[in-house]
Amino acid sequence: METRFTVLLFEIGIALLVQTGILIAILATIKRSSARMQALADEVQRRALPTLDAAQSLVVEAKPKLEELISNAAASSVTIKSQLERLDVTVNDIVDRTRLHVIRADELVTRTMDRVEETTDIVHHTVISPVRQIAGVVQGLSAGLGTLLGRRNRDRNGVPQDEMFI
Repeated sequence: METRFTVLLFEIGIALLVQTGILIAILATIKRSSARMQALADEVQRRALPTLDAAQSLVVEAKPKLEELISNAAASSVTIKSQLERLDVTVNDIVDRTRLHVIRADELVTRTMDRVEETTDIVHHTVISPVRQIAGVVQGLSAGLGTLLGRRNRDRNGVPQDEMFI
């Protein structure tokens, strides 16, 4: 049994040595990788820092201008809004006044047309009807006198005309 125990201890020792060798190899690989990573990080930092510095200075320079631009846009927006409200009130007032003037003009034209029609009727009844009646009486008298005196109605060319022709 002792032999077995010795062999077992020998195998365990060899296994420990193999594991230690593997761990030393892993440690060496990690150190080399860490060194490469550090070199890569240094290279990235060396290249990126100037670009980042330029970007930061650009942001620092642009920040006040952007703030002023935003402030001006907000102020312009407020001004435009108030001007549009004033314009809306003015346009509504103009539309209301125009509508009122159109209604007044329509009423004026309607009243004028009614008065013209009334005047036409009055002139027709007071002037034209009596003139026609007088013209009829004069024609009747003329025809009566012409008949009485024995003349026949003749037109300007001396052609006799019917007395009943209208």
